[in-house]
Amino acid sequence: MSKASFILDLNLPVVVAPMFLISGPQMVIECCKNGVVGTFPALNHRSTEGFEQWIVEIKMTLRDWEVATGKKAAPFGVNLIVHKTNPRLQADLEIVVKHEVPLIITSLGAVSELIQSVHGYGGLVFHDVIMKRHAQKAAAAGVDGLILVSAGAGGHAGTINPMALVGEIRSFFDKTILLAGCISTGQDVAAALQMGADLAYMGTRFINTTESEALPEYKQMIIESSASDVIYTAAISGVPANFLRPSLEQMGITEEMWKKTVDVDFGNELIANDEAKAWKTIWSAGQGITKIGDSPKTSILVARLRKEFKIAIETQSKLLAQFNLD
Repeated sequence: MSKASFILDLNLPVVVAPMFLISGPQMVIECCKNGVVGTFPALNHRSTEGFEQWIVEIKMTLRDWEVATGKKAAPFGVNLIVHKTNPRLQADLEIVVKHEVPLIITSLGAVSELIQSVHGYGGLVFHDVIMKRHAQKAAAAGVDGLILVSAGAGGHAGTINPMALVGEIRSFFDKTILLAGCISTGQDVAAALQMGADLAYMGTRFINTTESEALPEYKQMIIESSASDVIYTAAISGVPANFLRPSLEQMGITEEMWKKTVDVDFGNELIANDEAKAWKTIWSAGQGITKIGDSPKTSILVARLRKEFKIAIETQSKLLAQFNLD
């Protein structure tokens, strides 16, 4: 069994998901300073040159902070879209290798050559999956961890219940497992670990932070919405994802329209630009929004999650005596 060693150095067993048009250097830096893994998508910057500048900014800022405080920052990660129509993949991978980014999160394909490149400098590769078949392929390719994107997660989510998904994947995968889907509180983080995950993978909850690049209107819509306002559709990007119903409706998108699908192609500049424009006004979120009621600083949110996590673990431990299990 081989689990990611950095877990032992975290203040909370959480990886903050790389969110399209939302995660940037500021959010990543604040996450890492506060002891949780911060990540961002390479494609959040419009160019490979700019992507490299972000990596340098993150590395230098965290290095200076560690020297000034004597503390150790959590590692950071980058999301790469491993898809044949992503024209930047090779160039962005070269930057990742050059700067030895600690954690790479891959989506839409697990490629053994990429994994070998990252392993070459000691980095780790975690891969997004929504079902057992995808997980088996990624495991065979040699990934270090699997991110199980279960029903109700924000972004490109799956449809399988998290309890079933964790159990199914853990039966053959003994490396690091991360669970995504409706994780908004410290109690949720504890529940993810109880189910058999090693880390909680949180996205939507961090949209509503000061350091998030989401628009104020986006954050307010999350506060005002509930789980029933989350619509699962492939009509926006060609890959099924969860979006906020009010954001669809305010763009004139009807139920008939969001039931349609399109083909995704990250290599077509027009389609890529159209998708980017769409995600600026059609906003994604997971069903965990039902527990979100504010937009705090990342530091405040992580401190709250830690407190909630501690209470959840202490409450669970009391059950040992209650049911004569101690």
